[in-house]
Amino acid sequence: MDPSEAKAFAQRHVLAVRDRLEPLARQRTAEVTLRLQKVLDALAAERVGTQHFASVSGYGHGDQGREVIDRVFARVLGAEAAAVRLQFVSGTHAIAAALFGVLRPGDQMLSITGRPYDTLEEVIGLRGEGQGSLKEFGVAYDELLLTADGAVDLQALDQALEQPRRLILIQRSCGYSWRPSLTVDAIGQLCARIHARQPDCVCFVDNCYGELVEPQEPCDVGADLVAGSLIKNLGGTIAPAGGYVAGRADLVEQACCRLTAPGIGSEGGTGFDLHRLLLQGLFLAPQMVTEALIGADLVAGVFADLGYAVQPAAGAQRGDLIQAVQLGSPEPLKLICRAFQACSPVGSYLDPVPAAMPGYASDLVMAGGTFIDGSTSEFSADAPLREPFNLYVQGGTHRAHVELALMRALEALAEAGHLDLAQTE
Repeated sequence: MDPSEAKAFAQRHVLAVRDRLEPLARQRTAEVTLRLQKVLDALAAERVGTQHFASVSGYGHGDQGREVIDRVFARVLGAEAAAVRLQFVSGTHAIAAALFGVLRPGDQMLSITGRPYDTLEEVIGLRGEGQGSLKEFGVAYDELLLTADGAVDLQALDQALEQPRRLILIQRSCGYSWRPSLTVDAIGQLCARIHARQPDCVCFVDNCYGELVEPQEPCDVGADLVAGSLIKNLGGTIAPAGGYVAGRADLVEQACCRLTAPGIGSEGGTGFDLHRLLLQGLFLAPQMVTEALIGADLVAGVFADLGYAVQPAAGAQRGDLIQAVQLGSPEPLKLICRAFQACSPVGSYLDPVPAAMPGYASDLVMAGGTFIDGSTSEFSADAPLREPFNLYVQGGTHRAHVELALMRALEALAEAGHLDLAQTE
């Protein structure tokens, strides 16, 4: 197709979907106030001041800034305690610390949301050997398949709870699966069901991509422990690194004893004088999360109108930021990632090519020219290069950036002949 014609089509189509979804965008924008009020209440309750921006060096003993950040995040997450640490290199690291902290040899762990996210497979011991996985330490693992519509199989869960389970893993986000993400209400119902049968079983939620998407968090509705990354939702796109664990105080401390060492736990670790960024990022997070949700709706609407399957649909209740698009073949997937990368503020000149990534079973193609390396909340798109070639889009600091990236992607698809304009007009 002629480049000028492709460009005109892309702009026309994206703007038409944007205008159609404007009432939904206004509704999501109005919800920022409640989320922000929760953050402001937490900051006020803990009397946060400029003195908390400084860190204690070295061991970090008695660091008042670190301690107040933990209390603020615990309030926002509805938890008894929290540990917010730059020493967590990723959400996977925070989740792994929680798992190794809580579980002991001979314990039974059960995932009820299907196969966990790719980077947890080697942590559990589903792939790889000799790395010190849970399996190598004698922790038994099992998982339940999801139902055909992507829901937790409640009958299978009841049967699985006939034997003692130390920990139930609930993955809130869809990850790289084609399923709806779990809402907080659904997580609450699952936790109640589990605790009714096994009161001492730990309900642990992988909370990545889900924070501040809904008015409540998993700990508000019965989850015992949650973990996630600071370079996703809660970092507000300015946290430079880190992750968190939150929930029951004893479980948080056990996780911290794996991050540092038994006897040190949550009492050590400097903040490298970066506390201001963590607090300011949390303050910005409600707005950033909402912009990402509006962008996700736009991605869903644009590709659904072009005939692609999307998960979830624009306007559907969301449990996380991720928008999945089923492209069916590798070429359009690569074209879209290349277009998104070209529209990035950093590294726009780079060509995202499929490559191996640590912790992943398949080659990945990733577009994400972000100011914080790996900060998917800024705006990114990635996919494992495997059938049915689903694209996963997340983040977006402001909806205009998502609009521009979509226009460039549709332009590339049209020029390459992947769009039937007669059908889409």
